[in-house]
Order: sequence, then C-alpha cells, then structure tokens
Amino acid sequence: MLPLLSHQQTLEPVYLAYLDALEQSTFSGDIDKRYSARLVQATDNSVYQFLPQAVLYPKNQLDIQIALTLAATDEYRSVTFSARGGGTGTNGQSLTHGLILDVSRYMNRVLEVNAEQGWVRVETGVIKDSLNDALRPHGYFFSPDLSTSNRATIGGMINTDASGAGSLVYGKTSDHVLALRSVLIDGSVLDTQPLGAQLLSNLNEVSTNPLGQKLISAVAAVCREKRAQIETQFPKLNRFLTGYDLKHVWNDSLTQFDLSRILTGSEGTLAVITEAKLNITPLPTERAMVNIKYDSFQSALRHAPSLVAARATVVETVDSKVLNLAREDIVWHSVADLIQEVPGKVIDGLNMVEFAGDTADVEQRLASLEAVLTEQISNGECGVLGYQVTQDKPSIEKIYGMRKKAVGLLGATKGRRKPIAFAEDTAVPPEKLADYIMEFRAVLDSHNLQYGMFGHVDAGVLHVRPALDMCDVEDEKLLRVISDQVAALTLKYGGLMWGEHGKGVRGEYGPSVFGDELYGVLQDIKGLFDPDNRLNPGKLVAPKKVGALYYDIDSVKRGKFDRQIPIDVRDAFPDVMNCNGNGLCFNYSSYSPMCPSFKVTGDRVQSPKGRAGLMREWLRLLEAEGVDVNALAKAKPLGWLQRVQNTFNAKRDYDYSHEVMESLKGCLACKACSGQCPVKVDVPKFRAQFFNIYYQRYLRPAKDYLVAGIEDSLPLMAAAPRLTNFAAQNPLSQWVIKKAIGYVDAPALSVPTLKQRLDGHASRGYDLAALQAIPEEARAQFVLVVQDPFNSFYDSGLVYRFIQLIEKLGLKPVLLPYKPNGKPTHIKGFLDKFAKTAQSSADFLNQVHKLGMPMVGIDPALVLCYRDEYREVLGANRGNFEVKLANEWLLNIIKDLPAKAEQDKQYTWFSHCTESTAKPNTANEWTKIFAHFGAKLTAVNLGCCGMAGTYGHEAENLERSKALFDMSWQQTLAKIEQPQVLVSGYSCRSQVKRFAGYKPKHPLEALLELANI
Repeated sequence: MLPLLSHQQTLEPVYLAYLDALEQSTFSGDIDKRYSARLVQATDNSVYQFLPQAVLYPKNQLDIQIALTLAATDEYRSVTFSARGGGTGTNGQSLTHGLILDVSRYMNRVLEVNAEQGWVRVETGVIKDSLNDALRPHGYFFSPDLSTSNRATIGGMINTDASGAGSLVYGKTSDHVLALRSVLIDGSVLDTQPLGAQLLSNLNEVSTNPLGQKLISAVAAVCREKRAQIETQFPKLNRFLTGYDLKHVWNDSLTQFDLSRILTGSEGTLAVITEAKLNITPLPTERAMVNIKYDSFQSALRHAPSLVAARATVVETVDSKVLNLAREDIVWHSVADLIQEVPGKVIDGLNMVEFAGDTADVEQRLASLEAVLTEQISNGECGVLGYQVTQDKPSIEKIYGMRKKAVGLLGATKGRRKPIAFAEDTAVPPEKLADYIMEFRAVLDSHNLQYGMFGHVDAGVLHVRPALDMCDVEDEKLLRVISDQVAALTLKYGGLMWGEHGKGVRGEYGPSVFGDELYGVLQDIKGLFDPDNRLNPGKLVAPKKVGALYYDIDSVKRGKFDRQIPIDVRDAFPDVMNCNGNGLCFNYSSYSPMCPSFKVTGDRVQSPKGRAGLMREWLRLLEAEGVDVNALAKAKPLGWLQRVQNTFNAKRDYDYSHEVMESLKGCLACKACSGQCPVKVDVPKFRAQFFNIYYQRYLRPAKDYLVAGIEDSLPLMAAAPRLTNFAAQNPLSQWVIKKAIGYVDAPALSVPTLKQRLDGHASRGYDLAALQAIPEEARAQFVLVVQDPFNSFYDSGLVYRFIQLIEKLGLKPVLLPYKPNGKPTHIKGFLDKFAKTAQSSADFLNQVHKLGMPMVGIDPALVLCYRDEYREVLGANRGNFEVKLANEWLLNIIKDLPAKAEQDKQYTWFSHCTESTAKPNTANEWTKIFAHFGAKLTAVNLGCCGMAGTYGHEAENLERSKALFDMSWQQTLAKIEQPQVLVSGYSCRSQVKRFAGYKPKHPLEALLELANI
C-alpha cells in the first residue's frame, strides 16, 4: 500500500520566525516554503545537493532591501541568503542551506537601451538570450556567449564573470560591466562605477552610503598597496579567477578605481546585484564558419593556435564522443548537412572556426584560411581530413546550437557512470593547452575513466567531464582524488581550475593559487562586505573570524540521496534518475516547445528538472518506509471506502505524494521534454507511473474516467451523433459537466459521421479476413488508413478527404476497423488498461503488417504512441508493425509521381509539439511534399498551443491553456491569412478553433485541393 510520506525536513525556528515576519512586512514578492520548491532549488547542474530553508522571489529591488534589512536585526542575524538566477552552476555556486533569493521570476526587465552610446541597463534576472532579443532591433548584442544562454541570467553571468565562445575578441562579462547597483548585507544600496583616483579623497561625492564609503576606501587602499604582489601572483590568462578580482579594480596607471570589478565574479558572496549597466557590441555585418574535421582530437587541439593566428573570432573544439552523442540527438538533423562525413575517413575531432566583422575583412580572412587548409589536406598535414564553409547565419546558429548542447549531451552516455562537472572548466595559456590536455587525459586514463571534451581552445579552456557514478561510494571518493590531481596540474601549467564557470565549492584551492598573503586580503574583503558570513556562505572565502570554509569538494552530493534508492527501482525509473540538472527545460523562449508548463507558470516545480527531482525524493522516501516500489506498481487499489476516507482527509494529513501530484498534474504530456532534453527525460512516462500508484490510495477525479473511457465510448456515441451533441452541447449540460466533472469546451461529434460519409464506398468493409484475401500482386496498390479516435469521430471530414487524396494519387484506400489506441489511458495513468489496449491493437496491426501494405495514421500524437509508449509497455510483445505518419508515406510515394507545375499557392505549417520534437525533420518533409504538388510551404517554429490532448479541456487548466496559446500562436496566426494556415495536430486545430474562431486545414486537405487543380 502507498503510505503517507513525510520528509522530516521542517524549517529551522529562526527561519520560520523570519519568514513569518517577512510576510507581515511590505515585502511584495513570493515566499515559497513548500518542500517541493525547496527541493527543486537544492540542485543545479552540479553533483551537489543543499536543501534551502525556503525560496524568496523578490518583485523588485525594494523587496531585497526589505528582506536584508529585516535580517540585519539581532533576532535574525543567523539567517543566510544566496542570490540565484538560472541555476546553471556546475559546482554548487548558488546552492545554500539558507534562503534562496531567486531574481529570475520577476526581476527580468530590460530597463533602458541607449543605442547611440552603446549601452543597456537591465535587471539582473533577465536571461542572456532574451536581452539579445531586445537588442537585436537596435543592431547590437551582448557579446559574452555561453552554452546556457537561453536560461542563464545576467546576474549569474556577472557573479561568475562568465564568458564562452569568442572571448578572445568579445571578452568576459566583466569587460562589459559599466556600472552596478547592489544591495549590501545591511539592506542599503550601493552604486558602483569607474571613479577617478582624485574622487577617493572625498567619498561624500561618490556615495552617501556610509558602508559603501568604507568599502570603497578600504578596497582601493589594499589593492593599491598590494599591487606588485597581485601582478606577480595572478595567472596571466584570458579568463578571470572568481573571488576576487584584486587586479582590475585599478587600471594600469592607477588613475581609475572601480569597485564593480570586485563584485563581478564574487558569486553573490559580497552583495546582491540588482541592476547592471552593460556595454553592448554592434552586430557583425558578415559571418562565416569553417567546420574543420580531424583524424584525432589531439590534431584538432594542436591545430588551434594556427587558427587563432588566422584572426578567427571564435575557435571551438569538440571530440568524437560529443560528436557521436550529437548524432543520436534531435539536434543532429539541423547540422548533418553542415558537418558531412569524409569518405573513407573517421572524424575524431572538430574545430568550429568563425570569422565575424565587415564583409571585406571576413572574406579576406576566410580565403586565407581556405587556402591553407586546402594545402594541408593535399599534403596530409596536421591531421586535417576536410572542411566545410557556411556563411548562412541560420546555419551558423544551428552549429552553435549543437555545440551548446554538448554539455547536456554528455549526460546521455549509456551506463551508470555519467560524465559530470567538477573539473570541467580548467584554463591554461592557449599555447600550452595541447600538452596540458595530454597530461589531463593521462590522469583520467590512469583511473580507467571515460570522458568527453569540448570547449574554447582559442582561450585555453577545455571542458572535460569524466564519467563517474555518484551512487557509487568509491566513485565519489575518486572525484576527490581527481579533483586534487587536476588542481595541481593546472597550477603546473600556469592555469586555473575554475576558468569559466565560477569556483563554487572549490574555494579550498584558493590559497594555492593566491598565496597565503593575498588569500588573507580576500578574507578581509569578505569581512568588510559581509562580516557575519551571511551572503552565500561557504563559497570562495570566509571572513577571518569565521574560520575555514564549510563547503568543499566533499560536501553533500545528490548521490548520497540517490544511492538510498534500490538499483532495481532506479532501473524502473531511468528518466527520473538520469536528469543531470542541465536546465534546458528552463528555455525562456515562448517559441520553443520545451516545457510549456514551466513557461506559463514561471515555477521550476512545474518543469522536467523539477519533476524529476521531486520523483527522486518520492522514491527515496518510499524506500525509507520499506516500500518496494516495483511491487507497489503492480498492487491493487485500496477499497473504495478507504480511498474516499483518504481523499477526504488529504487536506488534514500531510503527504509528500500530494506535492509530487501537484507538480505532475501540471504537465501537459506534450513529450517535448523527451525530444528536446539532451538526456531524453520523458516526464509523461514517469508521470503515468506515478498516477498509477498514487490513485491506489486516493480517489481519481471523474474527468480522468471520462478521458480514459473516451475511445471505448465514441463508437457508441457516434451511433446517434445529433442526439449526443444535443445532450452534451447545450448550455445546461455544459454547465453541469464543468461543475461536476471539471471539463469544458468539449468538441461536438462530426455530422455526418465517417461511416455516413463513406457509406457504400470501396474503402469500407474490410476486416482481417478481407484484407488477407487481397491477392499479393495487387497489394502494392492499397493504402491502409489507421483510424484514431479524434479525427475519425470529431473531424471525419479530414479522414474522408485523406481517402479522396489517396484515390486521387491512383491508389486504393482501405479504412481499417477502428481500434482504440490507448494514449488517453496512458496519459491518465491507467497503465493496466493501457497495456491491454495496446496489446490488442498491436496484435491486430501486426497481423495486418504481415500483408505488406502500408499503414498510415493522421494524428501525430497517436501514431507516435505506437512507436514510443507501445514499445515501452509491451517490449518484445509489441511486434514489428509500422504505422507511418501521412508525411512519411507521402514523401515515399511522390518519388513515383510526376511533379505538378508550380502554382501561386503558399501555406504556413504549424507543427504539433510531440511531432516537432520526436520527428524534427517533419517540416522539411512537408515542404518537399508541397513543392512536389507545386506549392510553397513555410514552417513556423512555435511553442505549445496549450491544448495538448485533453489538457486544455480541463477546467482547472483553462487559464493556462489560453495563456500558452497567446504566447506564440495567437500573434503568429494573426499575421497569416486563414486559408494559408495548416495545422497537423487535432488538438492544435481544436485550440485554434476555440480561441482564434476558425478551424484551420490539415496539410492533407490542402494537398487534395492542389491535386484537384
């Protein structure tokens, strides 16, 4: 039996009292004490897990001032804070056991763009790519680039002094910071910007903040006093070492001081940065990329210095492991033509070289490099196998998209050991990189470890992620051994262990880099800003009076909790366990299909990463209660009366399962996560597993039974469609259904029905025996249409027109007998019923498959269910039957059909979420098909329409469903004439009809029109 689950992680009394006081204050933001919210913020993209006390979401700077001012009172002086943005840190940078100050939810505005002077002013919660969206119309961009740019915030970039591709030209974040506004530990506000040295003698002209004056005076003095030692001790690198930038607070001539340089790279340990004025870069007029292919990764590394010498803007490298993982990912379809194989050769390394600037300069640099590469290939030099050039900006962005996904792709490595981040951002002088990497590889090889490598060879930064199993205690110990070895190795080569992603828990290596005296200066600076060690405590340095750092390489890791889950349970929930926290599901863009529930709520609990984390804790708590989860999944529900009682008491009795349910029921089951996520986390799959177990203890809502039974009841309702529609569509019935069941805007059955439309038609009347009776020599002329419940019963005209299209193409359509698909039951977690439905349909379709006639389905979600959920649930019992999508079938048969003359017809295709992520090449397929029929088809990239099967019909989801539609679909549809709009998903067409007021055509209907011209 599923027991009541309690986490035992109650709030510490001082925090509970503080939060109660904050709620009574004028603080206007959100205060989230839910265990689920705390769990989601307990991890980042690292191996660490620190559970915070609560999460604060300030709406503005004043909220942060209120929070810190309250905490400055004696009563709450032990309360600690850590500012957080995108949560993409790779070494626990923003993790804390205190309070999280998450600025990403509300403080994400672009406040001012000054194109004339080339700067922008922003709140620090704005996402980097979102900022560039705002700058692009002005002809500018914020140039420091990083792989997490679609979810990383400017605040995070400032606090880690982030950089990435092209940093030799574009610099680091600190190179672009013109001014900062920060809230200090006492709640006061400090503005920092470059100051002339003469102003330091009269600080009243600089700041009216007494603490600010003290900080400016003290930091300026100590950095001037220690100038010679700083110059000697600090590594000579393009990358900066976080914590703290003593070197650049003064300019070279000591005539200008800027305290912002101390704050930049301070990882939230000195102040909470709320606003930034940033220098912006004009967009280049011309870009070109050369993808150079090598016989080995070592060849790629050793060739990189000559590419830098060729004045490349960017030189990025990936090894064969990353390339091979990319080939298995959804991203590869977009770059396959740009990184083609070299006949007879194996590509084991790739350098991506970009030139950017004015047209003449780019063309000259490109031509020079091409001449050199051509000669090297001809002479068999440098391991160069070949190269490809593209000057198409969208193609260049696709290549960068593949490279940016490399971090997450490594998490898709098979086996229990996964490449993880802990020593992945080392930096050495670029000229030493190749030799350094050879020694680095020797270290890893000595431990018999697999690893992947990629990075910015132009700057001497290479991301190396060794594969370890953090559930294995011995591997956890090995992480410490390797970390120490790498730290020593980077020092040997004059480099840094933390060259790009911030230091996080690696502060223990600070003294060996800075030396004892300068490390003492860093401690003093921390003590000046934060004497009681309350801002992101335990990171970088601690004030001298506090003592040693209490976070280090050995701090608590996620593996400590995960290993409490039995191996067989981990194997039963692989998607839950494999989430590595890369955070791609936090993609900000409303035009991306990735996780609509997170986009519409802004709540990380409502994201794939959040859901996976909550499920891991659920599995751990069940094991702690001695419950065998695999046995529980097969158990029978409690008796009806017991479930009624449990449901009635649900609000009285805390059960952690309710928090998991609250997260999972917000999922639209669109399956975008399973395609877009680099490690293929499939939330709808483990959501169904959870529902199946949860409802053994609690009553299901009535709407679940309505959805799960729809496929079985539709044939009965369609026997009297007008009567059914009258009974269900009148205002009184709709009100009753909404109030009693929680279902709204249910579609009307088609009139006439499909059976009526095809009465007497040759496509009807085929059962299995009739199909088997078709002579083998005649079967090539037949096309078997697989019915789905939505199109057959709610959009029968579409199915009818598809049959007409098949006939128009000179083939013989057959409407297969209706068999329930089962997807609605799977979505609602009726797994036993789904398995029976799936097996029945699979048995029938396998028998039909043996006849050798193509089977084609119309709705993408239902067809793809045959391929995914059927295989998952049935395994080998699924058989080998294949149901093609309409576009897959058409793409094959048009090879034998004459192309139609070009017509003055244009269409715009809107894809289905499941389709566009599981089959990313679908747009290209439809485009080729329409071109064959003489028409032009344009595909648009959009987010979710908000319907997602039955999600949008559930009353509790209506507001979110409408908001999702408004995010990208509404405005895009408004720009296109209605006859040109084509939508392949039934649910998407229903949503357009509901909110845009018209029913768009399916691509098949447009093709029939073209065929009849």
